[in-house]
Amino acid sequence: MGGMIPLVDASRRPRSSPVVTKVIIVANALVFILELMGGEAFVSQWSVIPADIVAGHHLTTLVTAMFMHAGWMHIIGNMVFLWAFGPEIEDAMGRLRYLVFYLLSGLAASLVQIAGMPGSTVPNLGASGAIAGVMGAFLVTYPGDQIRTLILFGWYTRITFIPAALLIGLWFLIQLFSQVGSVADVQTGGVAYMAHVGGFIFGVVTAKIFVSFGRKPKWEI
Repeated sequence: MGGMIPLVDASRRPRSSPVVTKVIIVANALVFILELMGGEAFVSQWSVIPADIVAGHHLTTLVTAMFMHAGWMHIIGNMVFLWAFGPEIEDAMGRLRYLVFYLLSGLAASLVQIAGMPGSTVPNLGASGAIAGVMGAFLVTYPGDQIRTLILFGWYTRITFIPAALLIGLWFLIQLFSQVGSVADVQTGGVAYMAHVGGFIFGVVTAKIFVSFGRKPKWEI
């Protein structure tokens, strides 16, 4: 996140244990272990290859790929971001709706990436698109929350509090502008910024629907 690492929402705590978020993190960790054991063959089998999806092949990889990662820093960074924003969104939506929302965010992210590069044969993998959806949902649900954030610039390190709207807004702008001129990098195995943008927009647009259905009705007397 360009020197800013979100740690936790300092403004609120979930009313119940974020079971689904924890399960997602464990699932990502287990799949990463399988990746290390299976090597390139495992990655090629279960990652999204846009050209294959366009041809109607290996559609299950649209789900499996969002639990895979390209390396230690990739998975650690993604899981830190998920833990920073996921528990509160899970609490707001309810566990089942949150799980559905998470998976749909990852699916939307992959479809946007595929639409942008339908002929690519480079494997696409990672939870970033789904997590971007969670961040989009957080932006519209709790924009004023203060996020405890680790700032890293060279030797300078500091933990401070940044409003969610500012932190997530900056993150989105970085993804948006990084997409400009990044096509060549993605074609040879770079960052799939289009997936980040697609997942984020899906989260922003649909969050209120999932949150409103997740809230218990209030009875008037």
